[in-house]
Amino acid sequence: MPPSRYSNDVLSPGWQRGNKKVTRDEVVKVGLVVEDPASGFVGAIIRWENGLVILEDRKGRRRSFPLGPGFLLEGEPVTLKVPARTTRQTHTRSGSRVGPVEPAKVALPSRIYVEGRHDAELVEKVWGDDLRHVGVVVEFMGGMDDLPAIVEEFGPEKGRRLGVLVDHLIPGTKESRIVEKVAAGPWGDHVLVTGHQYIDIWEAVKPARVGLKEWPRIPKGTDWKHGVCAALGWPHKDQADIARAWQHILSRVGNWNDLDPGLLREVERLIDFVTQDHIVPED
Repeated sequence: MPPSRYSNDVLSPGWQRGNKKVTRDEVVKVGLVVEDPASGFVGAIIRWENGLVILEDRKGRRRSFPLGPGFLLEGEPVTLKVPARTTRQTHTRSGSRVGPVEPAKVALPSRIYVEGRHDAELVEKVWGDDLRHVGVVVEFMGGMDDLPAIVEEFGPEKGRRLGVLVDHLIPGTKESRIVEKVAAGPWGDHVLVTGHQYIDIWEAVKPARVGLKEWPRIPKGTDWKHGVCAALGWPHKDQADIARAWQHILSRVGNWNDLDPGLLREVERLIDFVTQDHIVPED
């Protein structure tokens, strides 16, 4: 066979673009130097508006051109596009309206204590912005048995209130008896202990958010978190597995709508209680 005079099939797809440069998109920004090859005008972008980009050359002359294709950037063809609009957040994860940006606040003397590390992480994720807005610090409490000592050491009083969020707060439980003891003590008027009915804060997350119709029922005597992980087929041999399970659950919480309404109500009560003696900025 005689050698072909043509190295490629001229009828193959893409032959028309073989020697053409590909145009890429370029987001406009002030100071970017581009060229309009049709007129030869080269200038830096000083602004853009109403579908036009305004260029200024070295001599201070200005010209406007339609945004879009037909420009050169460092000799390469580009299509000029305006930056994507960013939607300003209007509400926090708890549903409160977002106010203007403010300088950091000095923390109030009042505090909120939360039973359990997972509880504290959930409160921070959903109510963190609100708490920083009013200057309230959330402290971690290891367990309900520590509460009487915490209250005594804290010494609540007017302007220095103490709010506490606990798990499994139902009549007749150990938790309820400790709450009654604190309420009857000398600091009762300036302490509010409240909570939810669930054994663990995990249950306060709506089950549908983790693909469940309902949370598993765990027999008495079985550690609730380990029992849940076992029932769902999740690893649960050690505390690291439990921590990963919680991080998965927490990642499914986007805002207040992913939580049981009862928890929302009690956390809002605590925030209102500990800020009663202080001037709280309007939302």
